[in-house]
Amino acid sequence: MIEAEGLTKFYGSMAAIRDVTFRIDQGEVVGFLGPNGAGKSTTIRILTCYMPPTAGSAKIDGLDCFEKSLEVRNRIGYLPESVPLYSEMSVDRFLAFAAEAKGVEARKRRKEVARVVDICGLEKVSHRIIGHLSKGFRQRVGLAQALVNNPPILILDEPTIGLDPGQIIEIRHLILNLREKHTILLSSHILPEVAQICQRVMIINKGQIVATDSPANLTSRLQKSALVVIEVRGSSDDLASCLKQLDGVQNVTSDNDNHNRMMVETDRSRDLRPEIARLVVAKGVDLLELKPVDLSLEDIFMQLVTEETTQEESET
Repeated sequence: MIEAEGLTKFYGSMAAIRDVTFRIDQGEVVGFLGPNGAGKSTTIRILTCYMPPTAGSAKIDGLDCFEKSLEVRNRIGYLPESVPLYSEMSVDRFLAFAAEAKGVEARKRRKEVARVVDICGLEKVSHRIIGHLSKGFRQRVGLAQALVNNPPILILDEPTIGLDPGQIIEIRHLILNLREKHTILLSSHILPEVAQICQRVMIINKGQIVATDSPANLTSRLQKSALVVIEVRGSSDDLASCLKQLDGVQNVTSDNDNHNRMMVETDRSRDLRPEIARLVVAKGVDLLELKPVDLSLEDIFMQLVTEETTQEESET
């Protein structure tokens, strides 16, 4: 559905992106991550036909984004980071205008507006002026305009930016429901949100894709050791040193805020939880918690971005 091959874009002598290549298949929900200035917005602008690449190609549903831009735009629902809404219009009038602009037949516009209003939970505010709505409802209106004419592909750039926690949860649930019928490319700085919504992530740094895979596969690839968290009740003064002596344990660190909570780093090839539990019990200490811990998407992101920066510095 979405294909990028060798995408490169120069602004003057500066390369915003260089040789960006990826593919997103029908029905996938893919997170697009990267620090500020990494090239996310440039890539999205090319995919949404706002500007051509300097080199390479981008295709939507097999259509070249530069040569067939009007046909490509008919297949994309785009929610930009700053949602362009007409604040003096009512919600239903604005969505009717969006339907007209997207070529929806006049006799079908009212039904189409009702459809996206229902999907985005806008029934109670459909007759209100957009400028009088909360930030959360304005974001819903922006998402509704992206859904007008039921495009097969949605490109959502920071869909929850500026929202409070309750509004973020509402928009997240909305996107989760949309993924059943749409291919979605989601750009966001909120990494836990991406981890909950997306099947796969692409990480871009300094204009180049540095990783693309599921969060679970990235964790497996980047996590060099297994991590186990334990929490005990009672004296644990010599417990850490005893744990370090277990075969397969590489390191033990205490939580600075809770000295009865420790992180045990172990060999990935072995599950040492039974041995850790037996040792704790043998020491006469109450075991309150023992659980494995995987790298979070935030850990993966920071590790990849830091590695790229370190490698670049070592080469100069």
